[in-house]
Amino acid sequence: MGFLGTLLRNRHAGDTGLTWNLPGLDGPDTVTLSSPDFTASGPIPRIHVAKRAGGENLSPELRWSATPPGTAGWLLVIEDPDAPTTRPFLHCLALLDPALTGVPRGALAAGTTTPGVRVLNTRLTRGYRGPAPIKGHGPHRYVFQLFALAERLETPETVHYAEFVAGVPPVLARGRYEGTYER
Repeated sequence: MGFLGTLLRNRHAGDTGLTWNLPGLDGPDTVTLSSPDFTASGPIPRIHVAKRAGGENLSPELRWSATPPGTAGWLLVIEDPDAPTTRPFLHCLALLDPALTGVPRGALAAGTTTPGVRVLNTRLTRGYRGPAPIKGHGPHRYVFQLFALAERLETPETVHYAEFVAGVPPVLARGRYEGTYER
């Protein structure tokens, strides 16, 4: 067991700071989000884990139910609320075309050009950043959050997370899916 993980074992950002819980991002929970790569609340396979933690850092395939009428785009946010930080650790921020009903495995990687997928640079990360919790810290949850947006978002290539989410247009519907990983 890692010394630092043991030391920080009872420290977690918590769910209240998830993008899901931010003012202005609430909406009907009518989108069903899933992945054929792992079961809901189940362990995330090593292939999707960060390279520094022994994985391949390959984003999982994601699927979701039909697009709500009036959707101008999707916002996908992946966060770890169990990180020993002041707010959940951001693992990916992406804008998706409204016609999409899923993204293939690996589509969220930085530098990948998947039609309809635009991964954003948040200064901390660009594209998918797989799980790599501190050894010995315990199980971490990775929350995949998908928001159907009423208006199209035009953003610069690099965004500041807090400013970005404060300017998100109304949410028509949303869905979430969780996986876990522990070292």
